[in-house]
Amino acid sequence: MDNHTTGNTFLLWGFSSFPELQTLLFVVIFSSHVTILLANVSVMVAIKLNHNLHTPMYFFLFGLSFSETCTTMVIIPRMLVDLLSDSKTISLPECATQMFFFFGLGGNNCFILATMSYDRYIAIHNPLQYPMLMTKKICFQLIMASCIIGFLVSGCIAVIIFTFSFCDSHTIQHFFCDILPVASLACDYTPFHEMAICMLCAFVLVGSFILIVISYVFILSLVLKMPSAKGRYKAFSTCSSHLTVVCIHYGFACYIYLRPKSRDSFREDMLMAVTYTVLTPLLNPIVYSLRNKEMQVALWKVLENGHRFISRW
Repeated sequence: MDNHTTGNTFLLWGFSSFPELQTLLFVVIFSSHVTILLANVSVMVAIKLNHNLHTPMYFFLFGLSFSETCTTMVIIPRMLVDLLSDSKTISLPECATQMFFFFGLGGNNCFILATMSYDRYIAIHNPLQYPMLMTKKICFQLIMASCIIGFLVSGCIAVIIFTFSFCDSHTIQHFFCDILPVASLACDYTPFHEMAICMLCAFVLVGSFILIVISYVFILSLVLKMPSAKGRYKAFSTCSSHLTVVCIHYGFACYIYLRPKSRDSFREDMLMAVTYTVLTPLLNPIVYSLRNKEMQVALWKVLENGHRFISRW
């Protein structure tokens, strides 16, 4: 394998430690990527075409599915090319761009999940005034705020890392330009920089998670005051899909980005990142479709229409 790099390029070492598994990894990851695209696009099409799903909850789900799809497009196509290529180099601008979009979209996902928990609180607390409180304009503003915050934080992280001077070693111990594997190559990376990056990551992950917890504390207090068991069950059922996705998303993200790290942890982080970048976007549409009858009906209609369209050809 050609592992020569220049001052303006990096080598994505990634799965080079497993040369005998690269073909198998390509097949598995490619299949997963196609499934992710089909699942998330199906969810978005179902929401768009079914007027019964034109509610704030599904508007936010549409935004989350779109953001998750974009996140995988930033990482997986490049990963697939590198699995089949001898030269796994990436230029410094490409690396910075990949990092910026991956963490910008990741931050966007976190704050969309926080927005969805707030939406569930409003729906349970004021069901009669819900349509007036969560208008299309407000929903769009919340989505845009999530996007802006995510990309502002991501931009700050990218600026901090790519103003460093990089040492002789330009080998990134990862399959994409992740924060610590790139920062560890810098000659002037100090504990101060590490603390600043950690605080920015914590702002996104911990900050959005605190917003989710606050929303669910209020939801729980409302549900416990409901007189009927049927009402409590209905309220909890509307939140179950969101809670499942939150647990999956934050479980992986916090383990990768908030725990103490060393150079020896890169390999473990890389394996966890495969799960995070491939499994999480695949589980989100599955969770929402399995636990939501309205979504099941809408997806079934999309599949039927798709089958009719294909059969005509």
